[in-house]
Amino acid sequence: METKRTVKSVTRKIADFYRDRHRMPTYEEMLALLAVRSKSVVHFWMNKLLKAGILEKDKAGHLTFVNSLVGVPLAGEVSAGFPSPAEEELRDIISFDDYLITNQSQSFLLKVDGDSMIGAGIMPDDLVLVDRSREPRTGDIVIAEVDGAWTMKYFQKKGKEVYLEAANPKYPTFKPVAELRLGGVVTAVVRKYHT
Repeated sequence: METKRTVKSVTRKIADFYRDRHRMPTYEEMLALLAVRSKSVVHFWMNKLLKAGILEKDKAGHLTFVNSLVGVPLAGEVSAGFPSPAEEELRDIISFDDYLITNQSQSFLLKVDGDSMIGAGIMPDDLVLVDRSREPRTGDIVIAEVDGAWTMKYFQKKGKEVYLEAANPKYPTFKPVAELRLGGVVTAVVRKYHT
């Protein structure tokens, strides 16, 4: 049954429909979308996507994508050095959830306020993705509570001494007087250029 079609290609068709119309297709619409004649074939594919963890049923029993971001087409590569001919070619569909998040239950976003990390390319109003399950290593950017105040800085460790360092020379190095609590490691930065 439908051996030429793959889970990825069916997912892509449904994701494209979802992106265009901001809703899941009905079973009737899936007949045309998947180019099949029988709703039992549609049912077969929906069960396959449910078992693969791509779709789930919401509280009302409607199908929805597991990830909040369905995905965006990966159209190739572009040179950030010397110009090269750009060829747009659909390579794959990437979900930012899948690409950026390795441990969803332990991850959260924070909006950046301040300029202490501009040397690391983190600007005010950026969003940072934080994984609270990661053990920080020297040089990681972390969210930490230093003596009762939360901040984002480079984690530095020399011997037993731990301190936090800004990526902006106008800020001092932070060494805890009483307490240092780590909230997580920054794993990604998201910046929106246009609204």
